[in-house]
Amino acid sequence: MKYKILLTGKNNAVVDDFFGRMNEKFESLTTSERFEDIANHLNYYKPDIFVYCLSYENKKNASQVASIRECLLYNGIPLALIGSEEECLNFIQRPVKDAELVMHKPISANEIESRIVDYLEEQQRLKEERIRAKHERIAQEKAAKKKHILVIDDDSRMLKLIKEYVHEEYDVATALNGKVAMKFLEKKRTDLILLDYEMPDEDGPAVLEKLRANEETKDIPVIFLTGTTERNKILKALSLKPQDYLLKPIQCDKLMEAITKHIGQKLTQDVVAQEAEKR
Repeated sequence: MKYKILLTGKNNAVVDDFFGRMNEKFESLTTSERFEDIANHLNYYKPDIFVYCLSYENKKNASQVASIRECLLYNGIPLALIGSEEECLNFIQRPVKDAELVMHKPISANEIESRIVDYLEEQQRLKEERIRAKHERIAQEKAAKKKHILVIDDDSRMLKLIKEYVHEEYDVATALNGKVAMKFLEKKRTDLILLDYEMPDEDGPAVLEKLRANEETKDIPVIFLTGTTERNKILKALSLKPQDYLLKPIQCDKLMEAITKHIGQKLTQDVVAQEAEKR
C-alpha cells in the first residue's frame, strides 16, 4: 500500500527525496504555496498527509498555510513540517499554531519515510478502534432498548422454539409454570407475556387471573398460546381479556406480528398516561 503525499515548500532537496528515495512507500504530488492551488489539490487528490518542506518561508507563504489549515482539519488531513528546528518553530509560532508531525533537519530520507509511515499507521489503527468502539456502542444501545418477553410454557421444546424465533429482536426469559413466572416478576419487569393455555397444576387462565389481580403485573400485555380449539376453553380465555391468542403450532411471522402490535400499543398507552400525569 502506498500513502498519498501532497508536498509543498521551497526545500527542493527534501521534495526530490519523496520522488526518488521514498517512492516505494509514497505516491507523491507537488503543489505551489498558493492557497488556491493547495485547496484544489486537496479536493481532487485527497492525500493521506500534507507535507510542508520548509526553507525559510516568508510570512506571506506561511500565512497561506494558516489559511489552508482549517481546510486540512475539516477534511481530517494531517499536516507535517520538515525543516530545521528554527524554521519549524518560527513557522508554528507565526501562523499555523500546531502540526501533527514535525521533523527537524538534519534528517535522512529513511527517517522521514519511517516517521510518516509510523504516524499514518497509528492513525489508521486509532481510526479502526474508534469505528469498532462505535459499532460496539451502537450494539449495546440497541440491546439496552430491546423489549423484554416472558414465555410461560411447561413444554421445554416450545420454550426453546419461541426463544429461537424472537431472541434477535427481544430479550427473552422463560418459565416452566406460573409459580416460577410469578417469582421472576417479583424481581424483574417484562413488557409482554406469552402464556401457554394448558399446563399441569395451574393452567394459563389461572396464571392470568393472578397476573390481573396483582397491582404490579395487571397491565402487562398477555398473549395466550393454545393448542385447543374447544369453544368453552377459548371463551374462558377470552373472558379474562388477554391481548391476543395464537393457535399452536406457532407460526413465526404471526407471533412476531402479535408481539410487535401489543408491545407497541402498551408503549403508546404508557406515553399517554405519562402525559396525563404531567397535566
